Amino acid sequence: MQNPRFLFSLLFSILISILFFNNIIAESTFGPETMATTTTLGGVHPSQGSQNSVELENLARFAVDEHNKKENAMVEFVRVVKASEQVVAGTLHHLTVEAVDAGKKKLYEAKVWVKPWMNFKELQEFKHAGDADGSASFTACDLGAKKDVHGPMLQAVATNDPVVQDAADHAVKTIQQRSNSLLPYELKEIVNANAEVLEDFAKLNMVLKVKRGDKEEKFKVEVHHKNEGTYHLNHMEQDHS
Repeated sequence: MQNPRFLFSLLFSILISILFFNNIIAESTFGPETMATTTTLGGVHPSQGSQNSVELENLARFAVDEHNKKENAMVEFVRVVKASEQVVAGTLHHLTVEAVDAGKKKLYEAKVWVKPWMNFKELQEFKHAGDADGSASFTACDLGAKKDVHGPMLQAVATNDPVVQDAADHAVKTIQQRSNSLLPYELKEIVNANAEVLEDFAKLNMVLKVKRGDKEEKFKVEVHHKNEGTYHLNHMEQDHS
């Protein structure tokens, strides 16, 4: 009669071998042409690293460089706006990249497929990220708000623009710092946003809905976005409407 421990070890070894060879077959079968179907197997979730991490910046620069080679373009990398990832045969990085094209800042969506154990990295997709209405993307440069011939004027801008969202986050953090509340403020919604471009900064007027514990409040805020990329909360007041 065979030793039970021997039989268990044998069965376990066979199972590991099957899984190993299946993985090899999958790796050799799934090429760039089949990525569109395989990527649906893993859910997309925010990248574990900061969007400003060296790794993500290097991936974004790689995406821009590869796009320039393929399209004979002259796009210049600026920053990573947003990053998420998807587990496939490796990792598929979804990046929103701010870059300069023909002197104008634009947003691009890029997908970079990485398999570290094979030293493999490939650009799967690189496309201009237009707004829902089809107009040009708002950028950190002008926020879509243009100077009037008679001087600056406020214009409505998209609440989902990365610069607007960064400005709103900065405002909420500053409100928290200036308050005496032990409960943290949480940004629930940017109700509306308007911007005007001045000489050395853009002014954003926003209505923010925030939550503190079980209580919801609204604030009217004015945030200045400096040319060097910094934010300053210039004014805030509660909105009781």
